[in-house]
Amino acid sequence: MTSRMNPKWNGQFSCFDLVAKTASCPRSVVRVRDFEIGDGEFVVMAGPCAVESESQLLRTAEAVARAGARVLRGGAYKPRSSPYAFQGLGVEGLKLLRKAREETGLAIITEVMSEEDVDLIAEYADIMQVGTRSMENFALLEALGGCGRPVFLKRGMTATLEEFLRSAQVIALAGNLQIILCERGIRTFETATRNTLDIAAVPVLKTVSHLPVVVDPSHAAGVRSLVPVLSRAAAVVGADGLLVEVHPTPEQAMSDGNQSLNFAEFRHMMADLQPYLELQHASRQLGPQLLAAGGAD
Repeated sequence: MTSRMNPKWNGQFSCFDLVAKTASCPRSVVRVRDFEIGDGEFVVMAGPCAVESESQLLRTAEAVARAGARVLRGGAYKPRSSPYAFQGLGVEGLKLLRKAREETGLAIITEVMSEEDVDLIAEYADIMQVGTRSMENFALLEALGGCGRPVFLKRGMTATLEEFLRSAQVIALAGNLQIILCERGIRTFETATRNTLDIAAVPVLKTVSHLPVVVDPSHAAGVRSLVPVLSRAAAVVGADGLLVEVHPTPEQAMSDGNQSLNFAEFRHMMADLQPYLELQHASRQLGPQLLAAGGAD
């Protein structure tokens, strides 16, 4: 991955001085329990959109851990578009996530929707997720500055990359530099998919910012069959990991079943990713050599 910046980006992103890439800080690493995100390891976060029951969550946690995931995702509080849709189990969901961590060793990522819930969720979560609808909830972002946990910031569905990094800068200014960016698809005129994965956002963000970048192919596609191929694309362009929805029986899921993989599909996706991760690793090794060769001309 080249570190050379497009001249037109100079000033557009460098104004976000705490999250912009500099010579003194070309890359930051986020520590989560016993591993790091942004150090070259491709970290996969997987689990159900919503925590529905103890059986559902524990079965999923065991399955994704066996397949190679390092983080269990699961929503205890769900910001749904419809007031009639399942809104999550709340504190009971957080307790189930903690139990899943105890039994599998997986780290936990879950969404925080309000600044009033930050302290409570920080007691249970290893990573605090800011959903797409909350990217510009600045009261929440400022509260996360003192939460003592890494923040997983999802790009707003209509946000530019400049607006995305502005929100990251708000968290950093509030005192928290442990930030992970997530490209999860943006809203365009296309209707074949739920959103449009902005795959170019990954190399751009990796060029202008020192923060790790993770891709959420599930929300980008909204279509189960597209999740594996978008995951491969994320690996090839240099993403630091994935956030993938997995459910024991997607057809019966209370939310996002159409885009959730079952256990076998997730296991196959993880196996199929390996050659692409090897390609990514080789590209990182060759990058400095190619830059040196180019500079000698």
